[in-house]
Amino acid sequence: MSETVNPGGDGPETEAEWSQKDYHHPSAGWGAAMSVARVLGTEHAVVSGPRAMLKMNHENGGFDCPGCAWPDAVDGLKLDLCENGVKHVVWEMTPKRAGREFFAQHTVTELESWTDFALEDVGRLTEPMVYDAATDRYVPLTWQAAFDLIADQLRALDSPNQASFYTSGRLSNEATFLYQLFAREYGTNNLPDCSNMCHEASGRALQAALGTGKGTADLRDWDNAEAIFVLGVNAASNAPRMLTALSDAYRRGAQIVHINPLVEAAAGRTIVPHEFVDMALFRSTPTSTLNLQVRVGGDLALLRGIAKAVLEEARTDRKALDEVFLERYTDGFAAYRKICEDTDWADLERQSGLTEADIRRAATIYSQSRRTLISWCLGVTQHEHGVDTVRELVNLLLLRGNIGREGAGPSPVRGHSNVQGNRTCGIDHRPSATFLDRLATACGIDPPREPGLDTVRTIAAMRDGSVKVFVGMGGNFALAAPDTAATGDALRSCELTVQVSTKLNRSHLVHGRQALILPCLGRTELDVQAAGPQSVSVEDSMSMVHLSIGRKRPASPALLSEPAIIAGIAQATLPATRTPWSEYVEDYDRIRDIMSKALDGFEDFNRRVRNRLGFRLRQPARELVFLTPSGRAEFSTADLPDVVPTDDDVLILQTMRSHDQWNTTIYSDNDRYRGVKNLRTLILMNAADMSARGIGQGDLVDITATARDGSTRVLREYRALRYDMPRGNAAGYMPEMNVLVAATDYSTQSDQPLMKNIRVRVAPSRQG
Repeated sequence: MSETVNPGGDGPETEAEWSQKDYHHPSAGWGAAMSVARVLGTEHAVVSGPRAMLKMNHENGGFDCPGCAWPDAVDGLKLDLCENGVKHVVWEMTPKRAGREFFAQHTVTELESWTDFALEDVGRLTEPMVYDAATDRYVPLTWQAAFDLIADQLRALDSPNQASFYTSGRLSNEATFLYQLFAREYGTNNLPDCSNMCHEASGRALQAALGTGKGTADLRDWDNAEAIFVLGVNAASNAPRMLTALSDAYRRGAQIVHINPLVEAAAGRTIVPHEFVDMALFRSTPTSTLNLQVRVGGDLALLRGIAKAVLEEARTDRKALDEVFLERYTDGFAAYRKICEDTDWADLERQSGLTEADIRRAATIYSQSRRTLISWCLGVTQHEHGVDTVRELVNLLLLRGNIGREGAGPSPVRGHSNVQGNRTCGIDHRPSATFLDRLATACGIDPPREPGLDTVRTIAAMRDGSVKVFVGMGGNFALAAPDTAATGDALRSCELTVQVSTKLNRSHLVHGRQALILPCLGRTELDVQAAGPQSVSVEDSMSMVHLSIGRKRPASPALLSEPAIIAGIAQATLPATRTPWSEYVEDYDRIRDIMSKALDGFEDFNRRVRNRLGFRLRQPARELVFLTPSGRAEFSTADLPDVVPTDDDVLILQTMRSHDQWNTTIYSDNDRYRGVKNLRTLILMNAADMSARGIGQGDLVDITATARDGSTRVLREYRALRYDMPRGNAAGYMPEMNVLVAATDYSTQSDQPLMKNIRVRVAPSRQG
């Protein structure tokens, strides 16, 4: 059994300081404006911050957010930015520096006791650093020495598969392509990424159902939908620019259904900050017409209930189904209809946590809409049955022909700005033969064919010694991964860990026997190479690819770009390489030229990406071309999962972000939209569940999670707070609660850690 007491709190917490109040204000609006003003003031960027955001990152001006993957406005609106985007940029633009003087003053052992906020708040990393075990400190070294150290370790391995190359969603398309090219020329498909932990289920489900791993809807579809269903996402925090689409949809009369165990701020009303008249008049717009508080993990039951109701309606009204679409473009409809008919309403109610009347209300909205769009995020995917749930929402769309139609389709909400582009450009531990064949022809390499390791298998392989070198390109793997203790043990078991980063974080302190910190340019910074200033490209969550060019002076003259770092490692590791790594770094257009040959959809890349808003990658399913075995859109017939614990004492806990947080970067201990101040070590619970356990508001509690293998993990002295959610459910913040997710508890469908389905018991704290 592993225990942790109050991990990761990022500010002083005393009885007098923490508080919780109900949040009744519109999302965004003046609350966001004041938050932005505070951030700009704190980071001394009151003038430089707004100026930079008006100029970058598009070549012709305008702000390209390096935060979330929500698309740029189709009209090119230059002020289409949000609170989170501003925080993300200003956090990167900080004048604070973590240079050699800082590392000389602090041992790694000392830094391990610092909070995660304090670590990142030190500021930007300025030069390459290597861990010195004798002094327990990081000390500077040259870039070439760093590259040689990595090369020596990689060449000494018995097999290329003893190395694993991780990436977060921060990499550009160009860096991504070079990264996977190096890994495969080196000889491995061990390319785990953050998608393994978030939207892997979405990709596998959409590929199976439609022959594409991406959503088919674009921003114009959001502007034309008559009904929008949003599942498992707190859009006001995770994709704030979605609020513009939701408020526009409400004004034109669209129906908006939010499905979430918690009624989040985005499901209420909003004031969009760039709508100046509304801001001046404090005039808000509703963003929802129906809120359904589904049980955690109960989305599949709800979706099947909606389908069942629509099929019942079709008995008397043939217009309830698109029979022509079903006949011409789908396969498996008869079997799906039967499984819906055979499912009892009582089972649907129990598993969804909703009444039949609630489900039928949603079904009426769906059946009366001519154009329906369904959007979802991690509340749907981070479950054992995540793939089945995404396939079920595709089933529902197929019933009324909501694929390949304007204003309709599946639209997953991706997280980091280029997480989708990473996968498009080759970060995939299970690459297809077609992709590898094309890569081999274009690049003149012989890539390995056997599947590589994903995130959870990389952790296991590092722990048992079969992976000895870990390279992390961005992100904070030690905190983002499940089972924090096990992940820490895994990293410490490595011969070498390499972290390419912009700021100090926990992954630099949880390291292998040898460790390197390689600081890189941020997306906001000017990248000058031999051919002059360079731009990079990213792909948003709706398959638009566009250029991004930084304008700010780099935080340090010693920083290298991500392509330059990758090329430096490759040249040192592969002395006989025929890949022109130096030429690629001199001019990123050369990278894009080879990408246009190697990647489907990137033909004529350099010209098309310089269009005003870039270009959209072709989506065959949008054109009703389904690259599935049947050549049609495929219905699925999954069994209804049982998500209700048999033990009344067990709660199903989901992890989530606070509002003042981006992935593992925590800006403060506040969560404005949930009314929480100065507190992160908390668990949100249903009031009746608290009463049944003798827990009062704000009481200290112990949280015990039980894994599938029977092992337990405990968090002690967390504060229990009442929150409006279904009985039997609870919620708390990641990354602090990642410790509760056993490394062995991952979906057999997607291999994703079960971050939204943690079985816990909560009791008054022994120390309390």
